[in-house]
Amino acid sequence: MIKTNGTTVTEFVLLGFEYIQDLAIFLFVLFLIVYVLTIFGNVLIVVLVSVSERLHSPMYLFLRNLSMCEVLFTTNIVPKMLQVILEGGAKISFSGCALQLYFFGATGIAECLLLTVMSYDRYLAICKPLHYSSIMSFQLHLYFVIFSWIVAMALPAVSIGLICRLYFCASNVVDHFFCDLAPVLELSCSDTSTVEFEVFAQTIPVFVFTFIYIVATYITIFIAILKIPSTVGREKAFSTCSSHLSVVSTYYGTMISLYVTPTGRQSIRINKTLSLLYSVVTPLFNPIVYSLRNQEIRKVLTSLFFITK
Repeated sequence: MIKTNGTTVTEFVLLGFEYIQDLAIFLFVLFLIVYVLTIFGNVLIVVLVSVSERLHSPMYLFLRNLSMCEVLFTTNIVPKMLQVILEGGAKISFSGCALQLYFFGATGIAECLLLTVMSYDRYLAICKPLHYSSIMSFQLHLYFVIFSWIVAMALPAVSIGLICRLYFCASNVVDHFFCDLAPVLELSCSDTSTVEFEVFAQTIPVFVFTFIYIVATYITIFIAILKIPSTVGREKAFSTCSSHLSVVSTYYGTMISLYVTPTGRQSIRINKTLSLLYSVVTPLFNPIVYSLRNQEIRKVLTSLFFITK
């Protein structure tokens, strides 16, 4: 519930980037191009994996879901952000803000879980190659995907339910380019400790534990690769996980930088900049890495291109 000075308020104002308004047109065009490329690249991966039987292995089926996640994530943030940049700020309804918060959390959780099961898939492929097919069956892959999406859709609903019960007062101006949790909670005149604890309780298992698991998995993978006697064998083994490792490093690196930023007025600009990288640049990185560094996807793309010609 939103109340300001006793009057019910039905919308927030996204402040955006008030310190770079001189570059508004340039940034609008730049981020619009990046957004279009992001959607095109991730949708292309979804289509390639869907139509090519050659890519119907668990690794690429996980990748398809990761690309779908990136499309949802960037579409949830960027279109409104473009309006904020162009107009020097924009209004968003309370329900629209709640939906943006929900999908931000849901896609973030889904990406963490999908990257985690993809690391397990790479662990099996490199450390237990003889048992890979029997362990990573299509059924197990399906269970992992369904579990990831169910958890991702369910957990943020709890947080949003608690946020919708808060009172908001004094101001409805969100000092960000989208409805991020911290600047929204700052506007509440209710006790937000329950919401903060609930979000913290989600963050530990979803972000911290998955990160620790991925790091431990790759330590095991690197040890296994170093034990391969031939240089060619080591290079081939590393190439099978290099794309995933690049995406993991970018995603978790940006997230860690974003959430360890110290509080303070100057940190708000840093937070916005890091959020910009996280929400605009990172989703584009996924299709670029997998398209340029994955031979199977390049082969399928090339074959489809020549067939169409």
